[in-house]
Amino acid sequence: MARELYPNINEYIRDYYSLEFLGLKGKYSENSFKRAILSNLKDFILEFGKDFLFIAEEYGLQVGNKDYSVDLLFYHRELNCLVALELKVGEYKPEYMGKMDFYLGALDKYVKKPHENPSVGIIMCKTKEDNIVEISLNRSTSPTIISQYETKLIDKELLRNKLNELFSSNLNEE
Repeated sequence: MARELYPNINEYIRDYYSLEFLGLKGKYSENSFKRAILSNLKDFILEFGKDFLFIAEEYGLQVGNKDYSVDLLFYHRELNCLVALELKVGEYKPEYMGKMDFYLGALDKYVKKPHENPSVGIIMCKTKEDNIVEISLNRSTSPTIISQYETKLIDKELLRNKLNELFSSNLNEE
């Protein structure tokens, strides 16, 4: 569905983000993750991409007699839509899609202006398995991207050694 509503969505929203600047180490909670983003909002938006405007953290939605909240809410100027961001500190789980579908439906019904496009969701997870993501998105009617992030880049020396090993083994095979 996201591809039909927003055929060029990958030009605006990526499926991988490097968030090393957040300074998160070891295990951390979703709340710590969100606090680190808010403390580094300028750097986060620079990594996130251009045309994103920050609206709120824990954006409140009331549906029926119950209160819900979106972790972070943005607006994208080029796409002309609200962007709900849900933060997850672990692996992507299929049940996250149901929650995002609900949030996007509520945003479109209660918050979106008539001239705006349908809301977009981003579920940002530490890791994701492509097969699980593909099946999760297969029948979803909501325009949602499952993004992966890193809070620590690979050690430069380790990367250099791995690249040397790769090039050496390729030369030996020839």
